[in-house]
Amino acid sequence: MDFLRNGRPPVRRSRYGSVTGTIVDMTPAGAGNRRSDACLIFAAVEDGSGNTVNFLISPVTYVVDFETLSTGMTCTFWYDLEAPVPLIYPPQYNAVAAAREKNSRMVNVSHFDTRLINDDQTLQLNLDRSVKVRTTNNQYFQGSPANHDLVVVYESSTRSIPAQTTPKSIVVLCGQV
Repeated sequence: MDFLRNGRPPVRRSRYGSVTGTIVDMTPAGAGNRRSDACLIFAAVEDGSGNTVNFLISPVTYVVDFETLSTGMTCTFWYDLEAPVPLIYPPQYNAVAAAREKNSRMVNVSHFDTRLINDDQTLQLNLDRSVKVRTTNNQYFQGSPANHDLVVVYESSTRSIPAQTTPKSIVVLCGQV
C-alpha cells in the first residue's frame, strides 16, 4: 500500500455524490418502454443555487428512517458516481439513498475500510453494543460493517481528523451498487 508522509494511506475519492435541495415535484416513472407502474418515482430536486436535478427513487433506494418523502421537503440524495447516466438536462441519477434534512441528524454514505474510516478519510466510526447495524430491509446485519458501503446516521462527532463518532445507526448497502 502506498503511504503518504503522514503514515496514512492516500485519500480515495468517494464512490458517492450527493445533492441537497428541496423536492419540487414527485411523479411516477416507468422503466424502459414500460408505462408507469408506480414502483419508480422521479423526484425533481432544486438545490440552493436554483439548479434542478432529477432522482429516480426505486424500491432499492434506501430512505433513512423509512420516512415518506414528499414535495416541499429538504432532502439529500446520494448517487453512484461510477454508474452510467444519460446525457440530458436536467441531470438524472438513480438514488442510492435519501435522507430528509433534520437539525440534529447527520448522514454519511460511503465505503468504510477495515478501520471503519470512510473513503475520503473524514469520518471514523466507533462501535459499541448500542449501535444498530441493519440491512436496507431493516434486518439485523450479522457480520462486521467494515469493508462495506454504509449509510451512517449520527448526531455528533469529534473535531479531530478524521472526525470520530459513535453512530446512532448503520445500514449496510449489501450489493446495492
